[in-house]
Amino acid sequence: MRSKPLAAAMAAVPLVVGLATPAQAAPRVPPGTTASWLVFDRQAGRFVATRNAHRKFRSASVVKILIAIDYLERRKSVPAADARLLKVMLRSSDDDAASAFWDRAGKGQIIVRMARKLGLSDTAPPPASKPGFWGYTSLSAYDVVRTYRYLLDRAEPRVRDTILGHLRQSTPCGTDGFDQRFGIPGAVPRSWAVKQGWSGFGDTPPTRCSGARAIGAPISWIAQRATGSGVPDYGRPVLHTTGLVGKDERYVMAVLTAHPAGGTWASSVTRITKLTGELYRSLS
Repeated sequence: MRSKPLAAAMAAVPLVVGLATPAQAAPRVPPGTTASWLVFDRQAGRFVATRNAHRKFRSASVVKILIAIDYLERRKSVPAADARLLKVMLRSSDDDAASAFWDRAGKGQIIVRMARKLGLSDTAPPPASKPGFWGYTSLSAYDVVRTYRYLLDRAEPRVRDTILGHLRQSTPCGTDGFDQRFGIPGAVPRSWAVKQGWSGFGDTPPTRCSGARAIGAPISWIAQRATGSGVPDYGRPVLHTTGLVGKDERYVMAVLTAHPAGGTWASSVTRITKLTGELYRSLS
């Protein structure tokens, strides 16, 4: 339960990301990797770490938070079947569930509505030539942090509690068989609430995550080939880790990364997890 003074202090933080002064050196980004991050300290009411916070990346599954907000805010009750879809989409990053909500709610119009309502300056829908590709939504670390802050401080309790409740119970495995324990889950002590994103590593993980349920072949957004579409970093695999971390979920963190073309899942996971760990340690 947030206090009114804290909520007021957070709401007063300006939109422009200021310079941060971390206690330790910022993480070193490996050659060939593009990275941006932003960390907001809810206790201090200010940003405490930033790098290229307004750089745009393709969203991969991080956009599922916006899909969920849009769905919940447009209705007063949720049918049991949709509640199950929300659960698996947010906890296990299920693509079929995301596509169901995406198609029902007007595809890219979801992003237009959310960007306007939440004040997301760097977020845009997929290219007109790829309307079904929710993973091609563009966003930035700044907009991801702003989305979490919206949930914490402005969203209705039922919306906030539903979405963050699921993110606090993120499963080790995505339903596509990829292991979600990179970045925050792999580098930051519990407790946390997280939404991960990955794209560009093919349809089948190199090693299937133990416990992932069997599903049909998932859509590989990168394999669909959208050359010339204007999607950020098309042709490069991306990994994103975002969420609430620290004691009492003190920090709102977003780390977005693009890796060398042809890079492996294992090497990319190692890079983002190391970066996230260094970033978190720099906060103390």
